[in-house]
Amino acid sequence: MCRMPENQKIASAARILWAWIFFLVLMGANPSDASYDYINISNPFLKKIPVAVPAFKNLSDASAGADTTLNVSGMMIEFIEFTGYFTIIDRAAFIDKPDDAGIDRTRINFGNWTAIGAELLITGGIHMQDNHLEMEFRLFDTFKADLLFGKRYTGRVGDEREMVRRFCGEVIYRLTGRQGLFDSQIAFVSTTTGNKEIYRCDFDGYNPARVTHTNALTLSPAWSPDGSNLAFVSYEKGKPDIYIQPLRGKRESVSSRDGINITPAWLPKTTYLAATLSFEGDEEIYLLTQSGEIVKRLTKSWGIDVSPTFSPDGKRMAFVSRRSGTPQIHIQDTAGGNTFRVTYDGRYNTQPAWSPAGDRIAYSGMKDGQLNIYVINADGRGNVQLTRNAGNNESPCWSPDGNMIAFASTRTGKSRIFVMTASGTDQRQLLELSGEQTTPSWSPRLSGN
Repeated sequence: MCRMPENQKIASAARILWAWIFFLVLMGANPSDASYDYINISNPFLKKIPVAVPAFKNLSDASAGADTTLNVSGMMIEFIEFTGYFTIIDRAAFIDKPDDAGIDRTRINFGNWTAIGAELLITGGIHMQDNHLEMEFRLFDTFKADLLFGKRYTGRVGDEREMVRRFCGEVIYRLTGRQGLFDSQIAFVSTTTGNKEIYRCDFDGYNPARVTHTNALTLSPAWSPDGSNLAFVSYEKGKPDIYIQPLRGKRESVSSRDGINITPAWLPKTTYLAATLSFEGDEEIYLLTQSGEIVKRLTKSWGIDVSPTFSPDGKRMAFVSRRSGTPQIHIQDTAGGNTFRVTYDGRYNTQPAWSPAGDRIAYSGMKDGQLNIYVINADGRGNVQLTRNAGNNESPCWSPDGNMIAFASTRTGKSRIFVMTASGTDQRQLLELSGEQTTPSWSPRLSGN
């Protein structure tokens, strides 16, 4: 019999050991790391995931938190349903009784949930004592009978919305691989006071608040990359000038040069912003410092150039130009040169908004006398119409995770802010104030602001 030399035995044993280590590492990997294949947000024929959200458990003594448990579970449903990716299963179909149902894996009969078609299950428990509040939530895959993740939050009574918002943000991140929607706000223009002023609200229309007090025509809100400032245009001095309003602090003048100063847009990852100025005669796009100093002139053409928007890396700028005779969307390198036209379908295409992923541009286009929202690839291919036969629809803007688009629509009569998924599904009104609401601008993530 041929014997294996000692050094070969050692090498063979080492290979086997490393193979086992590799296997164990894979087996021990966090399943949530790969869980975001549940939802393909780029799929226009997305199948909504059926999810069950039972009434959350009251873990407090007696009935101290009974009303809170019901309110919080309803809030959870509203938040996840807002995304457009889920179908909420009616609680009347539940087999488990709320008082008997468990909230952790060992006490859940997953067959009772798969039997009614639930693919995901969210359970929760709430404990209140005096002003102290503790919540724990879990997300399960019912068919795998597997815990995808769980979180516990502590705070004070009144923090319920913040806790649910944070958990829902984690749910979307785990299922899509993207985050930011639930940490964001939307700025918009409203005529509530009789003048057009800038307002802002939470991502779902909750808690609207007035931002500017110019008592004059105020337009074009634009969030800074860090979410700490809003740039806008005001006519309070009789002509369009650009200002910056910090979320905390006093507003500052950016550009009040002769002629027009309009359509501000921030350069990603910087404190610079682009804007259209006409102090030299022609309406061109310039790059400015936050104090208003001109860094460089970005466009050079005989036609009007307005409405800049940047790719996420800041290397390319889309904008509207009349250089071809009608308003059309063009793209050029931010450093200068290499300009090409993107839109050719229709004679009026404006208000471009570059997606956070950098692959698509949403815009407003007119056909047959009606404005609608379209999305086109950044190379000019794959033009898709998202709204139709529902009034005029314009001013699209992307949520920071790229999952949703907000826009203004007159489908109900007066202009209101609407939202939809990035593929155009689940179009619904965001909020309603007195007057009209137009020109939404979706913030980046605002954690800490």
